[in-house]
Amino acid sequence: MKHTIYKESNFSYIESQPGHSETPLMLLHGLMGALSNFETIVDHFADKRNVVIPLLPIFEMPLFKVGLEGLVEYVHSFILYKGYKKVHLLGNSLGGHICQLVALQYPELVQTMTLTGSSGLFEAAMGNSFPKRGDMDYIRQKTEMVFYDPKSASEELVQEVYDTVNDLSKAIRIVKTAKSAVRHNLEDKLGNLKLPVLLVWGKNDEVTPSWVGEKFHELIPNSELHLFDKCGHVPMMEHPEMFNQILSSFLIKNS
Repeated sequence: MKHTIYKESNFSYIESQPGHSETPLMLLHGLMGALSNFETIVDHFADKRNVVIPLLPIFEMPLFKVGLEGLVEYVHSFILYKGYKKVHLLGNSLGGHICQLVALQYPELVQTMTLTGSSGLFEAAMGNSFPKRGDMDYIRQKTEMVFYDPKSASEELVQEVYDTVNDLSKAIRIVKTAKSAVRHNLEDKLGNLKLPVLLVWGKNDEVTPSWVGEKFHELIPNSELHLFDKCGHVPMMEHPEMFNQILSSFLIKNS
């Protein structure tokens, strides 16, 4: 991803059109998600909208702050720091979970929300047990399950995940964050969301299965659901053109 990473105050972030007055599209990555997961979205929207990606400090936060509460506080502080009146939030996996909590706690700041392969109701990724450090085959299997086509899990991506879980400090934070996500089940709160919500799910998602997307659709009043065939946990990577077309229509309709 060939974009400048800005570093200001306690924040690191990408912003395609700094100073643009239109409501920005803010992307929140997952627990093991890289910026490259959003490359197709940034490439499509960067010249049309101000696309912002705060780098979530999952592996840099003090241990006592690790978890969803700390990440929600970070995103809220970032929105205030940048002076955005409202944002269009989009989150994949854990990033979607953070989107929901921000929208529930600070509804005045969120214009729309897009969830794709989001946790918040159920997820089965690394689980809440300690990742198997040093086991490359296990890491490859866990990385491949994110995609419909296992070949989409490049050796570079597998190595990146392997290096992350073999860093003891990062591995501890992965477990603490995963446990925090399990504790923050939002089933009884989703009915309070009044904003427009776009749900995009892969029919072959093994991390947050398609029934999870259907359950979100059932529980969130003003939501629309799109299910993609031959698609796993990252629709924006596996079917970028269809994903961006649906997202563009949703944002235009709700801007």
